[in-house]
This record gives sequence, C-alpha cells and structure tokens, in this order.
Amino acid sequence: MSNSLPQSLVLIGAGKMGGAMLEGWLRIGMDPAGISIIDPKPSDEMVELAGEKGMRLNPSAKEIPAADVVVLATKPQMLDTAAPAVQAFIHPRTLLISILAGKTLGDLAARLPSAAAIIRAMPNLPASVQRGVTAAAPGKGVSAAQRATADALLGSIGKVEWLGDEGLIDAVTAVSGSGPAYVFHLVECLAAAGAAAGLPADVAERLARATVEGAGELLFQSPLPPGTLRQNVTSPGGTTAAALEVLMADDGLKPLMNKAVAAAKRRAGELSG
Repeated sequence: MSNSLPQSLVLIGAGKMGGAMLEGWLRIGMDPAGISIIDPKPSDEMVELAGEKGMRLNPSAKEIPAADVVVLATKPQMLDTAAPAVQAFIHPRTLLISILAGKTLGDLAARLPSAAAIIRAMPNLPASVQRGVTAAAPGKGVSAAQRATADALLGSIGKVEWLGDEGLIDAVTAVSGSGPAYVFHLVECLAAAGAAAGLPADVAERLARATVEGAGELLFQSPLPPGTLRQNVTSPGGTTAAALEVLMADDGLKPLMNKAVAAAKRRAGELSG
C-alpha cells in the first residue's frame, strides 16, 4: 500500500467528503508533510488538524513542490471559477482525481487543459466511517502506476469499483451515490410501520435502526448473496414470508426501486456539463 501512495498531494476542497478522504489517507500512512489543503473557508477542526499534523493549509502554488496528485473535492458548480487556481497546481505528471458529481472527463479536460491524467470518481457518504464504496473511471492518459495510486487513496475510505465506461457513472450515482438516502428512508418507513402496528414511536425507531445496522453488518461479513441471506431468514408460511409476499409482489419494492434509480440516473444526466 505505502509504495502506491504519492509523495505530494493537493486536496482542493476540505468539506465532509474531502475531510473523510483526508482522514483515510492519514490512516493508511501517507506522510502529512506531503499534503497541502486548499479551502477558502476551512472548518476549525480542519485548521486544528492541519496544524497538529504539519500539513500545509492554503499555500500558493509556488510554495509547494510539483504535486503527484491533485484531488478535486469542491462543489461541482464551483469548477468554472476554481479552474484557474486549480490549474496552477497541475503539472505534466500530475494525476487529477475528481469527485465532482456531474462533471465528466471531457468537462474536466476542457477546463483544466494541463491535466494529462484524469480519474473521475464517485464516493458515497459512508466514506465518513471508512465503509464507503467509490466507483472510478480513468481517462486515457492514466498510467498503471497512477491507477494504483488512485486505488490506494480511494480504498482508504472503503471499497473501489473500477469502470471501463465513464458513461456508467450516472447509474453509479443513482445506486451507490444516492443509495444511503434510500436506506435511511427505509429505516424511517419501517419505524413508522412499527408505530402504526402499536409500538411506541421511540421503540419502533430503535428497533428499525438496529435491524438495518445488523443486516448491513451481516451483508458485510457474509460471503452469501443477498438473496440467500433473505431466504435464510424466511420460514415457509411464516411472518417474514407474509411480509415478503407484499414486498415482492408485481407492484412491490422491485418496480418502485427501479423507478427511483431511473429518476436519480436521469437527474444525474441533467446535471452533467
């Protein structure tokens, strides 16, 4: 892992996702002296962390060595205004990793012409607890060594799925990017159903939350497919089977989820460019 880590990295944007990635890099052993953070309004926690670890905070491009990697983690709508400043940190051998939703490899290359090697990545919120999943699509100029570096950096916050087609990113956004919100809403709905069945609302919420937490951990630890795990919980003619008859009906959860993911994918496409 350490052999793949860059000697110098510039993080542009140290919000929730940028901060989560930074913590991951430090955890896997990247030298903080090689990290520079660019953020016009860093949080008090980020200022404290930078000072404690000896990371550069808001240096000029002239103050830091040529960066091996630049990670772009600002809000997508800031790309046009931030591009000139970002460009100053990019050198011919720099790898640019962007987590900007909706901004394609073509968008990035047009606005940052100095970037010869670009990777577009889509992490998700559980990165903040090192249980995220990131899908990544490399541009044509990315070398095998740069891809290994990106894999190490992105892997510090969870699993990494490499895509051969950047066009799949919108679908990724709809499944794993937005997916945590679907799970959180499932907990809300399960808790509400429990309350409707007679449980005190606070008890129903704790039960629903713990159930999804436990099921997620079982998915994480078990090599069995989700369908097999579902079958293992379901006794023929039992209570779970009765509920699944509703959820697995022709108008049940599957068509609803298809519709939801399609809507998210469509919106992701509308936000591109």
